[in-house]
Amino acid sequence: MMISAGADRDSMLAEAMRELEAAIHDAQVAFDCIGFGEIDQAHTSALTARVAIDAAVTAVQAVLAEAASRPASAATPGTETHR
Repeated sequence: MMISAGADRDSMLAEAMRELEAAIHDAQVAFDCIGFGEIDQAHTSALTARVAIDAAVTAVQAVLAEAASRPASAATPGTETHR
């Protein structure tokens, strides 16, 4: 997964969520395959689950890095307080 410099926070977090859903699915398939004795397929599914988790971590790290690079005085859109 590539994250462009112009990608916004919400789209990166949405991508992380999609990747984690894919990882859950692939992990369940790997689990089921082990139960059925399909070890090669279990291995493949476990690897694809790991890749999806890595992609989710990358997306979340990008959001965190962006937040850390913003000046402390810059408010996150939608979080302004009104007095």
